[in-house]
Amino acid sequence: MATPHFTERDPLAPGFWNERFEQQFTPWDQGGVPAELRRFVAQSPTPLTTLIPGCGMGYEVRHLAQAGWPVTAIDFSPAAVAMAQAALGDYAGHVQQADFFSFEPAQTVDFIYERAFLCAMPRARWSAIVAQWAALLAPGALLGGFFFYDDAPKGPPFGADRAALDALMLPYFVLIEEVPVGDSIAVFAGKERWQLWQRR
Repeated sequence: MATPHFTERDPLAPGFWNERFEQQFTPWDQGGVPAELRRFVAQSPTPLTTLIPGCGMGYEVRHLAQAGWPVTAIDFSPAAVAMAQAALGDYAGHVQQADFFSFEPAQTVDFIYERAFLCAMPRARWSAIVAQWAALLAPGALLGGFFFYDDAPKGPPFGADRAALDALMLPYFVLIEEVPVGDSIAVFAGKERWQLWQRR
């Protein structure tokens, strides 16, 4: 495969992600559904209406839909949406192009799934991301997924400082579950945690 060449350096721009998907440079891509999400879905007493921001290739979309969960996945990169829809076949309709910060779901969201969306965005945008998570969820609803803790100054992925992330999350959410991740890909290995948060 040819060495990728990128002209867009701003991860806040759709073009940044278009270039990477179009050139198949996706080192954050696990290639499947993480074990902790599978466990969460299997143990849930009822299907949850789910939103997946920054869905990438959308592997989790198929898993959730096959489990009977109403799921909508969004990405602001046209290339990511096109690739996810092509890969998902019969489940392509669950994926749409949208900007997370202005997205208005068609139905009440019970669960937001976080997988490499927060860490894809510069830290200066994190307060806006957390506020939008909170705006999309009613009290008692859930936010769950994988949080990357790392102090490297450059990204993506942009790692979190525990105290700084807690300061953003705790005004809106209560942490109700946290476990280490045993099937991380190389870029996240040893530095991510599965966490489940409940909207206050």
